[in-house]
Amino acid sequence: MAFHGPSYGLSRECQMKSQAKFSLDRAREAVDWVERVLDEPLDYASPDDGLRDQHDFGSLLKDGSVLCKLINILLPGAVRKINTMSAPFKQRENIEMFLKGCEAYGLKPQDLFQVNDLYENKNLYMVVDCLYALGGVAQKKGFDGPVLGVKVANENKRNFSQAVLRKGEQVIGLQYGSNQGANQSGMTAYGAGRQILPNGR
Repeated sequence: MAFHGPSYGLSRECQMKSQAKFSLDRAREAVDWVERVLDEPLDYASPDDGLRDQHDFGSLLKDGSVLCKLINILLPGAVRKINTMSAPFKQRENIEMFLKGCEAYGLKPQDLFQVNDLYENKNLYMVVDCLYALGGVAQKKGFDGPVLGVKVANENKRNFSQAVLRKGEQVIGLQYGSNQGANQSGMTAYGAGRQILPNGR
């Protein structure tokens, strides 16, 4: 990982906001789910303490091999060859292959993260969100293993006939107001002077 030095000004503000969005509890749940799906423990930086902060989370998944194994269980053959070299471009390639596998599995582009989000520990909350989205899609696709997140709903598409659609065009929506009820009958005509009589006469 390249050392970019300290951030200042707007960059610092964005970095602080990104760190504030990271939830250690959600990250722990996501890592626990990954371990249960893989049926093997992950190599923590400090095995006794487990996941202590977002840097532990990032270093745990940084090389991408764990993520590739995960997507291969959910979508067999998604990643043909998992790189085991410690060269940065090979680790980035693993992460990229995981993301392509997620897209092939059914995740939407907005559910994915960028390679640098994980590799450079920039927006790790997006990695956690991606794992939750992956868990939701896995439930939708009938994965019978451990559960993470909320099941993604199935599409419930409706087909209406032309007659029903035409009837819908005749209804005045409530956001446009009502054509019944209050009206202007008995009011002074537009542009006419208003008569004010003393003592209510």
